[in-house]
Amino acid sequence: MGRRKIEMKMVKDSSSRQVTFSKRRTGLFKKGNELATLCGAEVAMVVFSPGGKPFSFGHPSVDSVANRFQNQDLEPNNGNVGGSSKDAKVDKLNRQLIGLIKQLQAEKKRGEMLEKAMKAKGQPKCKAQINELSLHELEKLKGSLEELRGNLKARVSEMEASSSLLLLAKKPTREDDKQVTKKG
Repeated sequence: MGRRKIEMKMVKDSSSRQVTFSKRRTGLFKKGNELATLCGAEVAMVVFSPGGKPFSFGHPSVDSVANRFQNQDLEPNNGNVGGSSKDAKVDKLNRQLIGLIKQLQAEKKRGEMLEKAMKAKGQPKCKAQINELSLHELEKLKGSLEELRGNLKARVSEMEASSSLLLLAKKPTREDDKQVTKKG
């Protein structure tokens, strides 16, 4: 016996209705995924089961499509057809990281050049022993060291933040996990 045409009316039996809902929901989400993949469309679907449980599917995510719909944003994702806003954020963070790495390398080279210049002039790293410095010179040295310490702390914090952002960009978020579980 083959498939037969089902009359379009509400299924009266609650268990049959739940089975029909589950099968149709899977097919609906599959079609949404195909539309997003083949056409580069941004798709969002929210479906409530007969029991009131919500199910959602979104590409790139339900939130981004809903926000775009509410704001009537007419621009696609920065020109990325089928791309997600996460891709744009990752690209931006990668560009920032590359810039910081280049800056760090330039500073290392500059430090090496300064050390070479000091050695060429025959200047020792410390002009005088600490014991031989006056109170005014010691206070000045202390201020310089505190300023250097502050600069180092700021630089370390900046590098840790960049590293954390890159790690976060590579890890799937809880929202991604929810999207995967809600698809099934």
